Amino acid sequence: MYSLAAVLKDSAHKSTLFSDNTIQEVEKMIFTKPVKDIEVPYIKCQVRGKDIKLTPEEAVRQLYIYTLIHEYGYSVNQMELERHIHFGREIKRADIVVFDKAHPNVEYIIVEVKKPKLSEGKEQLKSYCNATGATMDVWTNGHQISYYHRKDPNYFEDIPNIPSASQKLKDILTERWTIDDLVKKDKLVNERKSLKGLIEEMEDEVLANAGVDVFEEVFKLIYTKLYDEMESGRDHSRTLEFRNYGDTDEDLKVNIQGLFEKAKEKWPGVFATDAVIALTASHLAVCVSSLQDVKLFNSNLDVVDDAFEYLMNKSQKGEKGQFFTPRYVIDMCVKMLNPKKNEKMIDTASGSCGFPVHTIFYVWKNILAEKGIKQSHLFTTEKKPAECEDYVQKNVYAIDFDEKTVRVARTLNLIAGDGRTNVMHLNTLDYERWDEVTKEEAWQDIYYEGWRGLRALRAKKGENRDFNFDIVMANPPFAGDIKESRIITKYELGKNAKGKYQGKVGRDILFIERNLCFLKPGGRMAIVLPQGRFNNSSDKYIRDFIAERCRILAVVGLHGNVFKPHTGTKTSVLFVQKWDETLCPKKEDYPIFFATMQKPSKDNSGDKIVRIDDEGRIVLDEHGHMIVDHDLFNHDGLTEDGIAEAFAEFAKKEGLSFFR
Repeated sequence: MYSLAAVLKDSAHKSTLFSDNTIQEVEKMIFTKPVKDIEVPYIKCQVRGKDIKLTPEEAVRQLYIYTLIHEYGYSVNQMELERHIHFGREIKRADIVVFDKAHPNVEYIIVEVKKPKLSEGKEQLKSYCNATGATMDVWTNGHQISYYHRKDPNYFEDIPNIPSASQKLKDILTERWTIDDLVKKDKLVNERKSLKGLIEEMEDEVLANAGVDVFEEVFKLIYTKLYDEMESGRDHSRTLEFRNYGDTDEDLKVNIQGLFEKAKEKWPGVFATDAVIALTASHLAVCVSSLQDVKLFNSNLDVVDDAFEYLMNKSQKGEKGQFFTPRYVIDMCVKMLNPKKNEKMIDTASGSCGFPVHTIFYVWKNILAEKGIKQSHLFTTEKKPAECEDYVQKNVYAIDFDEKTVRVARTLNLIAGDGRTNVMHLNTLDYERWDEVTKEEAWQDIYYEGWRGLRALRAKKGENRDFNFDIVMANPPFAGDIKESRIITKYELGKNAKGKYQGKVGRDILFIERNLCFLKPGGRMAIVLPQGRFNNSSDKYIRDFIAERCRILAVVGLHGNVFKPHTGTKTSVLFVQKWDETLCPKKEDYPIFFATMQKPSKDNSGDKIVRIDDEGRIVLDEHGHMIVDHDLFNHDGLTEDGIAEAFAEFAKKEGLSFFR
């Protein structure tokens, strides 16, 4: 029997969306014919009844026809392939048309399979629907799928599925959903979508011309939806409210605004109390339809991370050389520093709070394991044991100088800390000005709780330079030098190799010293730095400064694609532990762990490369999400051991305090 895998190999079309049974049944229809002495695959078309040469597009078309017949219950008589669609004198041909049962010549659903890119396929479908009046359309390349309802010529709304032969569109739109339905029908899993991709679609559809701040409006919607999912995660019988159940656009806007108000009450200090959703009712309806079938909460919030990374970079991030650290790099750092539930940690350049949030998840996992509690796939929405919440509220801190970023970070942290967070808007390097900033009433209204906790960790009362943290993790911004002599003269590394203060100093250089000030003796740090800091002869004084104060534990070289598309700067992660008589006694000579990432994890365009198994199928984790193909650590037993596991072995052998 000829396999579909052979036909689809090296093609943009795939068969991963379809069940094994569907693939096997369609494979039974394949046969070969000799063409110029070569056996060429053909298939007996299920609709036309004639032999058709089997191209990748035809393979996907026949798989979807089989699905329409056997899963949706449509008859072959209701379908036509290569249907002529007239555009004045021009004629185009639609791949699959399903006709209205009551009106056998009226187009009801149009399916596009030939264009493997969604953006091109969607444009084609829009033109077909507008020319014929069809109310629904479907695009698929066999790996991803999208369903749309043509609301009017300008707006095509996402719908969770197309109706079966015995249903009406209304049945699909008015069906009430609980969190369990969302888990089962999650668009990211079933349609192989990414939240970033959906936001890009929303931009194309309505946001670009809506006359609003795209970042603010999408942030409001994600924030509101997170609240809705959390409420339902704690009461599985509750009906989800972030959803259009066939309401008018105006009624839907009232409902979503009401939900936003509740979210602001639950998670204060992210939006102003008088903030409202600025989208028009019709624009909001399109956005809600795009997001409503997505489960934002999973075991580690990486779905939301992806969306915020896209929005922040669109909005401003790249200008300051501040880039989101991929979550697999963060997880490697957390595993290598092995934080404990009684230890205090801080991220001094927190961005969207990846290091703190993933440290929280790591410690929570260990707390739950100690208590014998299984971690579910709605882990982040559920009420945690008191120990888990205490850990977030008392031990985890974050600082960033960008107010927009801090709001994103606070959202993720408020969720983890069940309404409490220690994420603050401060300039880490300019600590002399902290006392001025923290006295402002508007600042205190939002950040006072966190500030009170941070103050208690100062090494000397009344001074903001030195602190007593066990762990510091940071990816400081590389771009832009510090030029203010007032700041430079507060740092030893403000001097050059000859001991003279410089006119300007790289931001990341000052962050090295500043981060060491946050660590207590025996404390440990992971910091992402440009590769040059490890190699350049002119930077030797920086390396000497570090070695004098710390044991260098490890240097991990990251692949050049890790921070793409934002920058191709080659980076490494430095791991150190401050000298301490008990935890890390000073030595002149000791081994250092060196490793280099071999797998790129992203392609040259900055798109993540996902893990594929030996049979060409995408590897999914237990939550149905794709796994990035890297060699930094073992992903829950689904991939091989990586750099983090090798370091853990090294650390145990060396008797490092945090792996004893």
